[in-house]
Amino acid sequence: MIRAWIMGLLLAMAPGLSSAQDASVLDQPGAVLLMRHALAPGTGDPANFALGDCSTQRNLDEAGRAQARRIGAALRQAGMVPTHVFTSEWCRCRETAALLDLGEVTPLPALNSHFAGRGDREAQARAVREVLAELPADARPLLVTHQVNITALSGVFPRSGEIVVTLPNENGQLVEAGRFLVDP
Repeated sequence: MIRAWIMGLLLAMAPGLSSAQDASVLDQPGAVLLMRHALAPGTGDPANFALGDCSTQRNLDEAGRAQARRIGAALRQAGMVPTHVFTSEWCRCRETAALLDLGEVTPLPALNSHFAGRGDREAQARAVREVLAELPADARPLLVTHQVNITALSGVFPRSGEIVVTLPNENGQLVEAGRFLVDP
C-alpha cells in the first residue's frame, strides 16, 4: 500500500511520467513485468542485421537512453526492484536493461524479436512461459523485449518504454493487469 502511494506521488511529480496509471499494479504478487525497449526510432532492423553487431541494428537514441534511466529511477524510488531482469539479445533491449540499473541482466534468447520472420513466435512464447514457471513463487521478473514478443505473450501492443504488468492465469498465459509508462 505504501509503495502504491509513493509510486502515485512519483507519477504526479516527475516530468514525463503518465499520471493516469495505477501504480499499485506493479506491486501485485505474481506480477510479470513485460517491458518494450526504450525509444529506438524506426521500425525493424536493416537488411544487414547481425545479432552481435550493434552497428547493424536499430538502436536507442539519446531520448531512449534518458527514458530508460528515468524508468529505472522511478521504479527504484518506489522500491520496485525486480528479482530477475531478462533481456532480448538485441542491442536496444540490452542497453535499455542496463540503463534501468535494476540489477544483473540475463540475456534470454526466447525474448529475441521474431518480427519479419526472424524467429518462431509460438516456440519463443512457450520458452518464456517455461522460464517464468521455473522461477520461485515470490519472484518479481522484468523482461525487456520487443513489441511483437509482448503482443505474443499478452495480446497487448505496448509503446516504446512501456511496461505491461501481467499476471499468469491458470493456463500460464500472461494477462494484462495494468501498464506503466515513462514518456521519452
